[in-house]
Amino acid sequence: MRYQVVALDYDGTIAHHGRVSEETIESLRQLKASKRKIILVTGRELDELKSIFPEHLLFDRIVAENGALIYNPATLEERLLGERPPESFINDLKKQNVMPLSVGRVIVATWEPHQNTVLESIKRSGIERQVIFNKGAVMVLPAGINKAKGLSSVLKELNYSMHNVVAIGDAENDSAMLQAAECAVVVQNALPALKKTVDWVTNGDHGDGVTEMINQLLKDDLHVLDEKLEKHYLNFGKKFDGDEYKIGPYRLGILLAGESGGGKTTLTTFFLETLIAKKYQFCLVDPEGDYSELQGAVTIGDATHLPVIEEIMNLLTNPLQNVVVNTLAIPLNDRPEFFNSLLAALLELRKSFGHPHWFIFDEAHHLIPKAATKSFFNIPRDLNNFMLVTTEPELINPAIVSHTDLAIAIGKEPENIINQYARLKKNSMPDIPIKELNKGEAWIWEIDKGDPIPVRIEKPAQLMQRHKKKYATGDMQDNSFYFKGPGNKLNLKANNLMLFIQMAEGVDDDTWIYHLGKKEYSDWFRNAVHDDELADATEKIEEQETDPARSKERVLNLIKEKYTAPA
Repeated sequence: MRYQVVALDYDGTIAHHGRVSEETIESLRQLKASKRKIILVTGRELDELKSIFPEHLLFDRIVAENGALIYNPATLEERLLGERPPESFINDLKKQNVMPLSVGRVIVATWEPHQNTVLESIKRSGIERQVIFNKGAVMVLPAGINKAKGLSSVLKELNYSMHNVVAIGDAENDSAMLQAAECAVVVQNALPALKKTVDWVTNGDHGDGVTEMINQLLKDDLHVLDEKLEKHYLNFGKKFDGDEYKIGPYRLGILLAGESGGGKTTLTTFFLETLIAKKYQFCLVDPEGDYSELQGAVTIGDATHLPVIEEIMNLLTNPLQNVVVNTLAIPLNDRPEFFNSLLAALLELRKSFGHPHWFIFDEAHHLIPKAATKSFFNIPRDLNNFMLVTTEPELINPAIVSHTDLAIAIGKEPENIINQYARLKKNSMPDIPIKELNKGEAWIWEIDKGDPIPVRIEKPAQLMQRHKKKYATGDMQDNSFYFKGPGNKLNLKANNLMLFIQMAEGVDDDTWIYHLGKKEYSDWFRNAVHDDELADATEKIEEQETDPARSKERVLNLIKEKYTAPA
C-alpha cells in the first residue's frame, strides 16, 4: 500500500460552512477501516474545532492552529511546535482596534483588512513572526510553522514517510502541505491558483470531493494517478537523444545484470544516490562489502560480525534511515535462509508503514539461487519496488524474477543477458540487435513497452569523489606514470596526479615532448586514471600542439581544473 496516511483540511474541504455532512463522515469511517492513518490539518483552534465537530475522534492526530499544535484524540495529549507571542503584542493589536481577534495556544488570528496593522504591530514589537493569508483570514505564527511542518512532526512521531501521504485541501494555507505530500489533491471549490499546482482536482466540491478521493484510494490506492507524479520519478541516466530516462518510484522489480567489473556497482550507487536525494528509504543487502562506505546509510554487519535482523528493523523504523546489510560473515549456503527471514521482516514493516520504499539485493544469485526450489522462498504475489543485481539473470530463482518487468544489461555480452531475461519471462527476443556498448552505457528493456533502448549511465557523485581523491593524492603504485624521456635517461615516478603536475613542471622539454608524441599522457589518463574525458581532451592536445611550453600548460590546466577544484 503506497498511501498509508491521508491528511485532510477542514474548512472548505471536508467541511462546508463549518459543518461536515453525514455522507463525508461515513466516508471517513470507511477510510479509517482500511487501516490507514487519517490526520486532520486545520487552521482552526483546537477547542473551537472540538465544539463544532464531535467526530474529530475519528482522526489519529489533529494538527491545529495551522501547524502549531499537535493533538492526539485518543490520549487528549497536546504538543506545541511554537510559543505564544508576548502579551505586549496582543495588547498592541487590541489598542489598534483589530477586531475580531482570536488568540490560541500559539496562533493569533484576525481578518482582512487588518493585515497592514498586524504587520506594523509585529515590527513595533520586535518579534519574529510570519503572516499567513487564507481566504480573508490573517494568521500570525512563529517563523517556519505551517501545515507541512505540523504534518511532518506527526509523521515523525508515528514513523511514517511523507512519501506515503496523500493530502487534500482547498486554500492558500494548504499549499505547503500539498507540496510536501507524495500526492496532492484539491476539491473542485479550491482556489484556481492552487488547482494548477496539484496532481488531481476532484469533480466534487467540499465533502463530495473528499468522498470521491477516498473512494478512488480504496479502489486502487490512487494507482490511476501514477503517471501524473513525474516529480517523483527516478533518473537512471540519459537516452542517446539526450532525454533523461526515468522510472516511476512505485513499480515491479528491476533486474540489473553484467559481468564483474562491467559497471554494476557504479549504476547501483547512482540509483542509491537518487533514492537518498529524494528521501525514498532503502535497504541494501551487500554480500561483498562494496557499499560499506556508502554515504547516507548505516551498515550492519561486516566480515566478522553477523547482521542482526532485529537491529536492522529498529533502524528502518525511522523512514529517513537507510541501511546496508553486509552479509560477508554469513556462510554462502546460509544466505538463502537469511534472505527469507530478512525479506519477511522487511515486508512486515512495509505493510505496516509503507517503507522501506526499495529493497536492493546485490549479488542476488547468492541470496536467491536458481538451485533452490521455488517453494523455498516466500515471495508474495504483490512484491514490488526491488532491484536484483547479478552477473547472469538465469542464476537467480525464477520465483522472484517473475516479479520484475525491467532488465538492465551492461558489459560485453548484453545480448546474452537480454536473451536470458526473455527466456525467464517467457517472452520473445527483441527485434533489434543488442550490440555491445561502451563502458558507462547500458541497454534498458521495459518488457511491456517495446524494444530495449541504450542509455548512458550517469556517474554517482560518491564514486567520483573517491575517484578524485584516489588519483589526485593517493598512491597508484603499479599504475604510476614514469617520466623516462628519450633513451630512458630519467626514471621519475609520479604515483598520483598532483605529483605528475609537480614533476611535469620540472622535467626538460625533450622529456615532455617525448611522452607527448607517443600519446602516453592520454594513455595513462585513460587506462590508469580511468578518466576518459581527461584522456580525450589530452589526446587532442597531443595531436595538435607541438610547442613544449604551450602543450604542457594546456595538459596541466586540464588536470588542475578537474582534480583540484572543490568537489
